[in-house]
Amino acid sequence: MRTLRIAAGAEAATLAVLLANLLTVHARPVTSLAGPLHGTAYLVVIAAAWQATTAAGTGARWYALVPGVGGLLALRRIRRTPAPGVQEGRT
Repeated sequence: MRTLRIAAGAEAATLAVLLANLLTVHARPVTSLAGPLHGTAYLVVIAAAWQATTAAGTGARWYALVPGVGGLLALRRIRRTPAPGVQEGRT
């Protein structure tokens, strides 16, 4: 879960850097650095979501495939899904 959280943040941050660079100065060194980082973070999000979603079902796995914000959506889905064996409304 920690790996997914870090990779999702990195994926969203690098996407923001790439878009800001595209809309402003379009510096090649920024693109050369942030592009591969974004791609790597995207792949790590998919792999981490695949491993972390045994309790959350397959919905989070599908969300992880969305480029840019998929990791954040997968995290949200995992947090909202109760753990197996836990029923809502009972203590």
